[in-house]
Amino acid sequence: MADLSSHQQNLSLHQHTGGQLDRLCQAFAFAETTGNTDQLLSGLLGPAGESSILEPPIWASNVSDDTTPVEFSVAFDATGGRAIRVLGESVGIGRSREFLDAIADRYQLATERFDAVQDLFLPHDERRGPFTLWYSLIFRSGAPPKIKIYLNPQVSGPTLADSLVSEGLQRLNIADAFDPMVMHALTRGDKDNFSFFALDLDNDPLARLKVYVSHEDANSADAERAARLVPGIDPMRIREFCAILGGGTEVYQDRPLVSSYSFVEGGSGRPGNYSLYLPIRGYVPDDEVARARVLAIMAQYDIDGTELDRALAAVSTRSLRDGRGLIAHVSLRLGEFGSGITVYLSSEAYRVLPPRTRPMLGVLQEYGRSSESVH
Repeated sequence: MADLSSHQQNLSLHQHTGGQLDRLCQAFAFAETTGNTDQLLSGLLGPAGESSILEPPIWASNVSDDTTPVEFSVAFDATGGRAIRVLGESVGIGRSREFLDAIADRYQLATERFDAVQDLFLPHDERRGPFTLWYSLIFRSGAPPKIKIYLNPQVSGPTLADSLVSEGLQRLNIADAFDPMVMHALTRGDKDNFSFFALDLDNDPLARLKVYVSHEDANSADAERAARLVPGIDPMRIREFCAILGGGTEVYQDRPLVSSYSFVEGGSGRPGNYSLYLPIRGYVPDDEVARARVLAIMAQYDIDGTELDRALAAVSTRSLRDGRGLIAHVSLRLGEFGSGITVYLSSEAYRVLPPRTRPMLGVLQEYGRSSESVH
């Protein structure tokens, strides 16, 4: 059920999330994209978009903790560019790729790579993983929207994940990428697993294939080892990222760290970019502490912290101390295809996760860090 302190109106899921997306676009002066954003979001949500947020969701989506089938993110590029993104799942439709087929012609999507692997990741029998197909809607000021899809390597069970990824890479002519990823990122048996296989659906020369690996019970050293597959990455950046956002966490047991590698068509078996995703909501007592840590990491990369506050205000009006998970996770992107920080924000359409008790010393340290970050 929705948290009534923040939802006084009986809004539909589309109205609630559409309002958040519209305010995000306004906060970053993306006003000219509004027509595309609303139309794409409506199509993505499908019939579920018309359901009330005051009623239980018709499908428990794994996109977010409260089962909202939408998550927002803001990408802060090192070059100064910004992107607003929506990760979502179509709920209550007949076919997994129905939304994709409906928009392919209008947005001139390049689906050839997806067509080459879809039988691997969209099996005819019942799925076994937490999802089958997710979409990312990517908006930049003055540019047409782009679409990315996420496929589930464990859709036919965990034991077949390696085989599906290996075959998918083979079909996309980068079979040489598999063994180096295994050697760097899947070194701890069942604790390292392929978790996403993602494709950009455009003809840009830098259209990517991204392969994600989840690291259960990992530490910074595990992420540093994974990052070394990409030439030129300083492992100290990974270490600092974990130290600041993790708040002293040594082993990430609550939620896994996630690595991703980016490949482009015609490239070698070596990825051009590495990203590390840290699920900050699992390692903070509340979102006020999460904000302080994110401001600190943004300061490390000379990103204006007021941009984070504009994004938070666009998505939610609740006190940051009253919940945990509005700031869901944060990623660090490094490599030749572009570097930056991305902050992921929950819609919280149905529920706000309660805060945890704060250690007093830790709170004082977080406030000091926040104060230093915004000056």
